[in-house]
Amino acid sequence: MKVLKLSAQGLPQSWISLEQAVIHYAADEVRWEVGAQVALFRGGHNAITGEQSQIAVNSIIGTKGVPRINPFALRPGLTNSKLFARDRNICAYCGGHFQDEDLTREHIIPFAQNGVDSWMNVVTACKPCNHRKSSRTPEQANMPLLYAPYVPSLWEDFILRNRRILADQMEFLMAHLPHNSRLHG
Repeated sequence: MKVLKLSAQGLPQSWISLEQAVIHYAADEVRWEVGAQVALFRGGHNAITGEQSQIAVNSIIGTKGVPRINPFALRPGLTNSKLFARDRNICAYCGGHFQDEDLTREHIIPFAQNGVDSWMNVVTACKPCNHRKSSRTPEQANMPLLYAPYVPSLWEDFILRNRRILADQMEFLMAHLPHNSRLHG
């Protein structure tokens, strides 16, 4: 289970472990929290009062300070799992819905024609369509694209990079997606 760490301004920073979240709580770096309580850590007993210390961890935390990185300056890393999720496991040529193992990263402008490996030049394709298109462009192969590629937003990237997102975390992230995101619906 991961905790969604946000800046104090509410911008996604990273997915962190429960243990990393406890460190933020213990260091008094958590400025605000939302979502459900996902864990309760118990510590030692106070020598005077006898009370046991405890730290409750929520699924989404906003931390103090200025982020070390500008999240809007980051380009999401391109991986097959993120690509297939962006494209909802739908082949860009035949429109079929497939399992990950039956899909490929398809370069719209192939490497053989000086294409590059970037979000704007790749789509999800089933293996038969990828083989049929070969090292041609969609126009050359007479295989028009059913949807256009795009670079995922910061919010989409946080959804695409974590397979086990809690319902309240997903609700928070989905509320910030661009209206034209394929991740809606």
